[in-house]
Amino acid sequence: MTINSIAVLGLGKVGALAGLLLQEAGFTVTGFDNRELHQQHPYAIRRCDVASAEDLQGNLQGFDAVLSCLPYHLNVGVATVAHALGMHYFDLTEDVGTTRGIRELSQTSQGVMAPQCGLAPGFIGIVGAHLANQFESIRAIKLRVGALPQNPTGLLGYAFNWSPAGVVNEYLNDCEVIENSQHKWVSPMEWIETLYIQGVKLEAFTTSGGLGTLCETFADRVQNLDYKTMRYPGHVELMNFFFHELLLREDREQAGKILTHAKPPVDEDVVYLHASAEGEIEGRELRREYVRAYYPREIGGVRRTAIAWTTSASVSAIIEMVSKGQLPARGFLKQEDTPLHAFLETRSGGLYEQKTRHRS
Repeated sequence: MTINSIAVLGLGKVGALAGLLLQEAGFTVTGFDNRELHQQHPYAIRRCDVASAEDLQGNLQGFDAVLSCLPYHLNVGVATVAHALGMHYFDLTEDVGTTRGIRELSQTSQGVMAPQCGLAPGFIGIVGAHLANQFESIRAIKLRVGALPQNPTGLLGYAFNWSPAGVVNEYLNDCEVIENSQHKWVSPMEWIETLYIQGVKLEAFTTSGGLGTLCETFADRVQNLDYKTMRYPGHVELMNFFFHELLLREDREQAGKILTHAKPPVDEDVVYLHASAEGEIEGRELRREYVRAYYPREIGGVRRTAIAWTTSASVSAIIEMVSKGQLPARGFLKQEDTPLHAFLETRSGGLYEQKTRHRS
């Protein structure tokens, strides 16, 4: 089913930009939000109670696809309406339970059900699979992503440019890994390691949701597979103190409010990506890497944060590929089934290959 018209739910920085990228890619876009929006958008805008199945059912009639850029806890409701209407469904969630519910819907869907289409999970899984598939035997796949302020202040060295609820979720939910060929779940904010990107020292530690379905896909092929979030040194020790010694893990909503108040979003951010695979090719042991630093860039005459454009470009590229028949148009879509080269050749995915400058 070709996608001509698409509804974008949630017009924050990511949703608004995703709508623009989709329109530039040739789709007819309508944006929906539960707020009265006054800023200008280059596509139609409607107000909708995005938490109401009845309101969604009425507003989404006639669209070919829906992209949810809403908080993760609303996505199963949106996916259920999309399923009932026979629409394609896409989202950015990193929440494991949400993805499980959407996957169940995909068993009887008329269109594709594609959660986890953002940066991590999403693009990082596409890159990881691309590296791993070059090996005849795979010892390890290691995926790391960090969305950070370029100019950190304070001991945390962080700014909440992403959903605070999503970040808290990632820091507190158990993490899926493969260790010594055994599939298991481990605690978050552990397995701490040090790495460097462009001379910047970073720490990486386990967080939930970043692997998507990679453990399932590579279960019989890889000895070790894990995903970690990257931060500036010292961050994880303080977050463990915050959540566990101060017991803020018992009130996730309050934790998110405290952290966002203390570390609000910044315009000058950076997204670090470090993916690697190790194994054998023609009897030789090798390690192959894909390491990048992405900075803010101007799109549509507006300077966009790195986390906003990398996330928006990823989901927009996936939608382009589904519409062109390069990816399945029905059932559950695994991000790692997306060919990296074809992804980068889309209008939106090509942004990942265009240089961005670090503003000094």
